[in-house]
Amino acid sequence: MERLSRFLLRHRLAVGLCWLAVLAVGVATAGTVSGRLATDFSLPGAKSYEANQAILRVYGNGADARPLVPVVTLPADTTVDSPGVRQDLGRAFGAVARDPRLRVVSWASSGDRGFVSAAGRTTFGLVFPPPSGPGGPDLGPAVSAAMRGALPPEATLRVTGFDELSAGDGGGTGVLTETLLGGLGALAVLAFVFGSLLAFVPLLIAAVSILATFLVILGLTTFTDVNFIVQFLVALIGLGVAIDYSLLLVTRWREELAHGHPAAEAVHRAMASAGRSVLFSGVTVAIGLLALVLLPVPFLRSIGFGGMLIPLVSVLVAVTLLPVLLASVGRRIDWPRLRSETVASRGWTAWAHGVIRARWAATLGAAVVLGALGFAALGIQVGDARADTLATSGPPAEGLAALRRAGVPAGVLSPIEVLVPAGTDPAAAAARLANVPGVRDAVAPAGQAWRRDGTALVSVLPVDEPGTSAGREVVTRVRDTVAELPGVRVGGAGADLIDGLHAIYGNFPLMLGVIAAVTFVLLARAFRSLLLPAKAVLLNLVSVGATYGVLVLVWQRGYGSQAIWGIPATGAITFWVPLMTFAFLYGLSMDYEVFILARMREEYDRSGSTDTAITEGLGRTGRLVTSAALILFLSFVSLASAPGTDIKIMATGLGAGILLDATVVRALLVPALVSLFGRWNWWLPSWAARLIGMRPSAQTAG
Repeated sequence: MERLSRFLLRHRLAVGLCWLAVLAVGVATAGTVSGRLATDFSLPGAKSYEANQAILRVYGNGADARPLVPVVTLPADTTVDSPGVRQDLGRAFGAVARDPRLRVVSWASSGDRGFVSAAGRTTFGLVFPPPSGPGGPDLGPAVSAAMRGALPPEATLRVTGFDELSAGDGGGTGVLTETLLGGLGALAVLAFVFGSLLAFVPLLIAAVSILATFLVILGLTTFTDVNFIVQFLVALIGLGVAIDYSLLLVTRWREELAHGHPAAEAVHRAMASAGRSVLFSGVTVAIGLLALVLLPVPFLRSIGFGGMLIPLVSVLVAVTLLPVLLASVGRRIDWPRLRSETVASRGWTAWAHGVIRARWAATLGAAVVLGALGFAALGIQVGDARADTLATSGPPAEGLAALRRAGVPAGVLSPIEVLVPAGTDPAAAAARLANVPGVRDAVAPAGQAWRRDGTALVSVLPVDEPGTSAGREVVTRVRDTVAELPGVRVGGAGADLIDGLHAIYGNFPLMLGVIAAVTFVLLARAFRSLLLPAKAVLLNLVSVGATYGVLVLVWQRGYGSQAIWGIPATGAITFWVPLMTFAFLYGLSMDYEVFILARMREEYDRSGSTDTAITEGLGRTGRLVTSAALILFLSFVSLASAPGTDIKIMATGLGAGILLDATVVRALLVPALVSLFGRWNWWLPSWAARLIGMRPSAQTAG
C-alpha cells in the first residue's frame, strides 16, 4: 500500500483529473440509471414460474400478478338476491371485462356464492391485470370509474388488492432526497469527529464513489438485468462505507501528523496501516454479498453483483483519490482543528480499562442481550407481509376492512391460478379443488377470457394469505391434489412464494459455510491469528441472528412498527429481507471488526501486551467505529422513508444490526473476549502460517 501511495503522489494531477472526469460523467448519467433497472422477480426453472409463464403466453394476464379486488357493499335491507341487483352487478363487472387486457370473475358472472358474504350485503370480484412491475400503471381508478355508474343506488365501491394496498403504502422521498438526508446526518457526525473542514472530505469521497458505482452499473445494464433495489443500496450503503473508509484513513493520517511526520509521509504511513485495513474491509463486505451471487435466483444475483460494486468502488476511490487530497490540501483544510489525534481517546481508553477489569461481567451482559434477541429470532416467519399492514388508510384499506367485517378472509386477495389442459374438465377440477382443506372456493368460469387454445383456468380462493404458514400449506395441498391430473399446472403468487423460499433458503447452510470459510482465511491473513478470525466469523453470525430477533419483535410482532410508522404487526418478514440483511450486514459488521482488531494486532506486535493492545486499539478506534456506525445508521433511517413496507423492514434490520454490532458486540463483547483469551488471540502456528502464506506469530500461547 505504501508503494501505491508513493506512485499516486508522483502522479497526483493525473489521478485528480481522472476522478474529476468520472465525477462529471457520473453526474451527467446518474438520471438515466433508474430507467435502465429491471423490476423482474421471476424464478426461471421453478414449477410456479413455468406455470405462470404458460398462463401469460395464452391469456396475457394473471399468473403471479395479484388481482384487483372490487368490493361492493350494498345498502341496508338489500342483498345480492334482491330484485335487479344481480343484473346491476353484472353490468358493473361487465364494463370492466370489456377491457381486453383484463380477466374478470364475480358472483354476477359465475353465480358462485364464494364471492358473497354470509349476510349477502357484501360481494367482490377478481380483476386479473396484465403483468406490471413496480411503478407500473395503477388500474384501480379505471376499474372504479367503469363500475360506479352501473351499481345499485347507494352501493359503496372500494377497489382493493395487494398492489393497490402497496401503492398506498407511504409516499417515500426518492433516492436523491434520502441520500441528501443521510449526507446531512453524516456531515454532522464528521464535524464532531474532526472538528475541522476535513469533515467535507469523506463526503466528497462518498459522492465520487456513489456516482462511479452508478456509472459502472449503467454499463452492466447493457449486458444483463440489474434489479431496481440496487439504486437504494448504492446510494445509502455507498454513502456509509465510503465515509467509513475515509474516516479510517483520515484519522490515521492526522495521527501520523500529530507524531511530527510531514503531510506526504503521513499519507504513506496511513496507507501502510489504515489503507491495508480498508482493503481487507472492502473485500470482506464483497465476500458477504456472495450470499446473493451464489443463489440460483436471477434478481438476487443481480443485486449481489451490483452490491459487490459498492465496497469495491469505495475502496478504489478511498485508496487512490483520498491520499492525493490529503497530501495536496489536507493540512490547509484541517482548520480550525478543534480535536487532536496526539493521544488515544481518554473516554474510550477508560472504557477499555473498565471492560478488561470486568471482562466476565461484560461477556455475560452482552451474551444475555444477544441471546434474548437470538431466541426471539427463532420465531421468525418468512413470507409476505399481511395485507392489512400494507396500507392503513385510503380506499384499498377500506375495501379490505369491508371484506373482513363481512367475514371474507384476506386470502381471497391472492387466488391460486390453476391451468387445466385440453382433455380435463375444468368444472370437475374446480369442484375437486373446492373441497381441499383451507380453500374457500374454486371457480372455473366459461367464456373466452377463461378458456383459450384448448386450455382453461380455475381460480382457487384460499382462506389464508400465502405469506402465512397456513396459506403455504393450502398451496401445497392444491399442488398435491392436481398432481393426479395429467398436465395440470399450479401458478399464482402463493406458488411463486413457495418456490422462492426453496430456491433462496434451500442451499443457505452450504452458502453460509462457503462464505464463513473464505472470510476466515482472509481474516487469518489480516490478523495473523487463528482464534481472532474464528471469533470474528462466529460473532458476525451471532450479530446477524440478533438482528433477526429485532425484525421479529419490531415488525413481525409489531412492537415498534405501529408506534414508528403506524403499520401494524406484519405477521411475517418478506421472504428476501433476511437474506438481504445477512448479505449486507455480514460484511458491514466485519468492517468494524477489521478496524478494531487490526489496530489491536498492530499494538500487540509493538508492545507484546494483550491489555495494551486492547486499551490502545479501542482507544484509537472506538470513536471511529461508533461514528461510522452512526453514519450508516442515519443512512438506513433515510432508507426507511422509502416507499414500501419491505424497504422499511430491510432498513430497520440493517440500521438496528449496525448499532447492535458497533455497541454490544464490537465495543463490549470483542474486547472482553480478547482479554479473556489473552495470548491465545495471537496464536498462528507454523503449519497454519504456511497454508495461508504468512509468517508464524512471534508469540505462542502458554
